[in-house]
Amino acid sequence: MSMIRDLRAAVRPSLRHPLRKTGPGAGSSPYANYDATRDPTAATAVVDCAVYRDGRRVDDRACLTPRGAMRQVRESGGFAWIGLHEPTEAEFAGIAAEFGLHPLAVEDAVHAHQRPKLERYDDTLFTVFKTIHYVEHTELTATSEVVETGEVMVFTGPDFVITVRHGGQGSLRNLRHRLQGEPELLAKGPSAVLHAIADHVVDGYIAVADAVELDIDQIEIDVFSPPAKGSTRGADTGRIYQLKREVLEFKRAVTPLLRPMQLLSERPMRLVDPDIQKYFRDVADHLARVQEQVVGFDELLNSILQANLAQATVAQNEDMRKITSWAAIVAVPTAVCGVYGMNFDHMPELHWKYGYPMVLGGIAVICFAIHRTLKRNGWL
Repeated sequence: MSMIRDLRAAVRPSLRHPLRKTGPGAGSSPYANYDATRDPTAATAVVDCAVYRDGRRVDDRACLTPRGAMRQVRESGGFAWIGLHEPTEAEFAGIAAEFGLHPLAVEDAVHAHQRPKLERYDDTLFTVFKTIHYVEHTELTATSEVVETGEVMVFTGPDFVITVRHGGQGSLRNLRHRLQGEPELLAKGPSAVLHAIADHVVDGYIAVADAVELDIDQIEIDVFSPPAKGSTRGADTGRIYQLKREVLEFKRAVTPLLRPMQLLSERPMRLVDPDIQKYFRDVADHLARVQEQVVGFDELLNSILQANLAQATVAQNEDMRKITSWAAIVAVPTAVCGVYGMNFDHMPELHWKYGYPMVLGGIAVICFAIHRTLKRNGWL
């Protein structure tokens, strides 16, 4: 938190004009204490840094550091796009001060584990996206990891975009290369990059939703198909529950993002180009479709889990009926033998020559009749 207190002191004087020039003659600049022999914004977490002017990347070695990139932007126009991967407080401190980023947003970007959201701090938009990656597996088990989450935070200013990525997935390298092949789109400024990232993240949601749907279909087939000999229905419960947990993780990434996408597509914002804002509607529409899918997955898994538990209960009831039926059959010879096992001198047919075979025959006939009746009623 010490970095945050330092940033508050450094940023507060320049919140209204966070990109003002610094250096000799700047007076009480918050950057005056920087060591001139090195660039404090050249964090090791920076994976790419570039300046884009008229939609094309400026090929200048001075743009390889965040401070050099912003110097180029202030002198010649365009915007800077700086990408970082899991920066520490120390690595992000110089960049945060250089670009006048709000301390609260900086804290969220460094520590991650944030809920998807859209916040505005003066002339900067701070957007948080949850990235979702589908984990391939040959067979779904009770311990399988189905989805892997990460985060992408985007600071969007009048002439800069800073992306902070957390997690091993969700790289923006291919997205950057694709955008560099569309200069007319990049010419729209930082909001074009924000839209491209939002579209990229939501497209990832769609792909993951399609893959998860296949897993749910397989679970559904396994639950409602006749069980293999010797198998138990309870073995499916752990797989269903694990998949439900993974779908819940997916839902936490998708649902909170709906409101930010609606705001970007419906509410006019100074930092969002009107032409780009129209494209956010398409992203919001795709996101709403994915959200409906994920909610449907959750409800379907609830139904499958209940059906699986009901099947287990039915199987237990069938076992109990069989046990009860055989107990009823065994009760007949037990009762008869119990009667004739009493040592009384005067009992009917006790000294009859054919008494023993008659009793055995009677027991067999009664047991057969009971067995026939129970089998006809489906108890055996």
